[in-house]
Amino acid sequence: MDDRLDARRVRYFMQVVESGSVRGAAEVLGMDPSAVSRAIGVLEQDCGTRLLERRGRGVVPTDAGELLAGYLRRQHSQKQQLLAQLDSIQKIERGHIDIVAGEGFVDWLMRHSLRRFMAQHPGITVDLSVGSSDEIVRRIVEERAHIGMLFQPPRDDRLRSHHSHSQPIQTLVLDAHPLARLGRSLKLADLQPYPGVALHHSFGVRQHIEAAEISEGVRLNTVLTTSSFNALGHFVVAGLGYALSTRMSLPSTLDAARVVALPMRNPLLSQGRVHVVSRHGRVLAPAASTLLRQIVADFSLSTSPAADLSGTAPGEAQA
Repeated sequence: MDDRLDARRVRYFMQVVESGSVRGAAEVLGMDPSAVSRAIGVLEQDCGTRLLERRGRGVVPTDAGELLAGYLRRQHSQKQQLLAQLDSIQKIERGHIDIVAGEGFVDWLMRHSLRRFMAQHPGITVDLSVGSSDEIVRRIVEERAHIGMLFQPPRDDRLRSHHSHSQPIQTLVLDAHPLARLGRSLKLADLQPYPGVALHHSFGVRQHIEAAEISEGVRLNTVLTTSSFNALGHFVVAGLGYALSTRMSLPSTLDAARVVALPMRNPLLSQGRVHVVSRHGRVLAPAASTLLRQIVADFSLSTSPAADLSGTAPGEAQA
């Protein structure tokens, strides 16, 4: 049908319907009535049926004309609605954002960037998914998520890093643990006599630790493996042993006041970096772009010298 509806003739037709006569429509359009009449005639030929009929001194739509007028009104309404929706998206009033992150970032996001963004933009919906490093990379590359946050992603030309900062892997233990009394940087061999918790192999933190084990010729005594940073933190807080991880991975909901982060001597454990990534070449919608900028800005603040180890920005009270 659209192929047969010339936009100019359709506009003339709708003006005739609105005005109730060809002459009245011609006056509104600033045209000669005969030109309007000829255009309507061509439109009727294109549609294969009469669209208008005389009634008194004016014209009214035929049944076919009513169908066409109704269709055109709905089309105009849908077009206006679409333009309004596009405008609201540009103004960040509507939209949807998919974020995928390591579990260690969830607490930080909910206390900082995501909390502020959602309070400022209540019309935006967000899906926050938790995954391993491998899962995060896969979802970003496949464009199933707009923003990814992870520890040390692999080198991949399909990933674009918008921000990164150093996040050393340390030994997390209670302050009463024998390791906390050594008073020096630790070797992996120092950890061997004690039970530890480790993340699954698909996590970047675990991959760094395994590389360090190989470099030192050490195999750690891991008694619990998990995909949950929350479980990792509970293991330490319960006094069950140590965790090799980043301080940021400890959820703020844990009673972690007695947990200390001990530096490691192996350089492989101090080379890790946290990255905020998106798919290289993907143009993000305004809402996702705005949140991405918010995350980068907040990370820049939280990693400044004035920020504490939990990632709280200067001047911001910890929730």
